[in-house]
Amino acid sequence: MTPDLSGRVVLVTGAGAGIGRALCTVCAAGGAMVVATGIGPNVEETAAIAGARCVAVRGDVTSLADMEAAVAVAADRFGGLDAVIHNATSRHSSEVGTIDSLDDERWSDHVAVSVRGAYHCARAAFDRLRARQGCLAVMTSPAAIEGTSTLPAYGAVKGALRGFAKSLALEWGPSGVRVVAVSPLAQTPAMVNAYRENPDLEARLRRLVPLGRVGDPELDVAPVVAFLVGDGARYVTGQTVVVDGGRFTTM
Repeated sequence: MTPDLSGRVVLVTGAGAGIGRALCTVCAAGGAMVVATGIGPNVEETAAIAGARCVAVRGDVTSLADMEAAVAVAADRFGGLDAVIHNATSRHSSEVGTIDSLDDERWSDHVAVSVRGAYHCARAAFDRLRARQGCLAVMTSPAAIEGTSTLPAYGAVKGALRGFAKSLALEWGPSGVRVVAVSPLAQTPAMVNAYRENPDLEARLRRLVPLGRVGDPELDVAPVVAFLVGDGARYVTGQTVVVDGGRFTTM
């Protein structure tokens, strides 16, 4: 059920594993040319898994120059850019703690990767997105919707991304560029780490989710994001789309 993205060019940040890797494979399967970006060698693994339509570009979202370089690869190799999916998160995202135990280094890294990273993606990609009436998608989290007592920095920056997406949708709408946020509940490496920290979490989530399971990144989450950056969602902007098996039924 992969949306048709034939002829589109998609850039994905945080593409080395988890949802980022799933986004690359699903978009490529849908016919898009994909630029997979990340700071580690696992982006090359993602490109190999996604196939010939996907190229890997080492880049750090905390650097505007790196994001400009990634956008340039999309433009030079594939002729333009239709969508950017900002999926990168801090390496500290799954570290459980309280605000008292959160040090400046970890707080700064959360802000740099999630919020400054979104800003860099927007700055680097806007002209290209405007030229193709494209879309910027940012990956937020249930922690931004209901809050969290154990991941204060993660919840804060994911909440900031929702505000960023809404504001940018208003600013960019007259230029024909859409901006959306996606809040997934998915089985990712970070989620597995959270299970280790809290052995009861997996069973509790299954009880809370009406569909009775945590989502699969490739089967449940990535196809929705691919739809949002495609033509089928051309009238959707400024929204947070929740992909969580019904966990939040009041959204």
